[in-house]
Amino acid sequence: MAWLWMSVGTAAAALLAVSYYFSERVLRIRTNKGEAVLASELGQGRLTREAVEALPKEELAIASPFGYSLYAWFLPSAAGETARTVVFVHGVTSSLHGMLKYAEPFRRRGFNALLYDHRRHGRSGGDFTSYGYYEKRDLAAVVDYAFERGGPSAVVGVFGESMGAATALQYAAEDDRPAFVVADCPYSDFREQLAHRLKVEYGLPPFPLLPLTSLWCKLRAGFRIGDASPMRGIAAVRAPILFVHGEADDYVPPAMSAALHARAAAPKALYLAPGAAHAQSWAQDRDAYERELDAFLRANGLLD
Repeated sequence: MAWLWMSVGTAAAALLAVSYYFSERVLRIRTNKGEAVLASELGQGRLTREAVEALPKEELAIASPFGYSLYAWFLPSAAGETARTVVFVHGVTSSLHGMLKYAEPFRRRGFNALLYDHRRHGRSGGDFTSYGYYEKRDLAAVVDYAFERGGPSAVVGVFGESMGAATALQYAAEDDRPAFVVADCPYSDFREQLAHRLKVEYGLPPFPLLPLTSLWCKLRAGFRIGDASPMRGIAAVRAPILFVHGEADDYVPPAMSAALHARAAAPKALYLAPGAAHAQSWAQDRDAYERELDAFLRANGLLD
């Protein structure tokens, strides 16, 4: 009987160790420096160095409610002075540089662009990545800045990609001020996303690893995996939402955007980009992407 208890104890210890390792990978996921993200964007032809160097950027440090600074760029509209601003929220492992390609179409359409690095990303502070749970409060601070800078006539929209899109939706469920949200390839629920990746990458079921990993996240960082859930609050979002997702996305399934779109109560549109992989809808067909964007903005009175 003693050997049985020893075996059980060994298995339990191993499971705890493995789940702690996964919590470390979740909370401290590898991130890329802004220079590396920019180099990738340049290498893939999404930006040119001349255009980036010519940007009239203003570098900012916006205070997070958690006590660190959020590194940001403010880019004025190319069409002249305006109180209309779009806040851009990048994906996990990336930086504000990854959102520059999306900022330019808005600047041409008469919006300022405000881009920033997530907590623990780029040049911003912070200890853990929480997949929108804490990031939504950082986003709120950035949106506050945009409204303060724009004054009484300020109009502020939010554009997010991947984790940034999930963050934007979680934030918008708690704040009615944004004029619109563009959510490009969001996950609908972080637990479901991790379960999907466990199956794809390791061939593992979610139980018992995910509950134990979630417990470690709670003990170490104060949130459970299931707390990061755009689906939970999507019906409360009042801002018009444009959902974008690549039909060939095998990282975050496009069914997640379809499910969010189906449950959303706000004015909404869904663009499934043919043949596009994860976060590649704009790169796959820029003209089609901008047509969908124009139609959405016009439908909601934000573009002449």
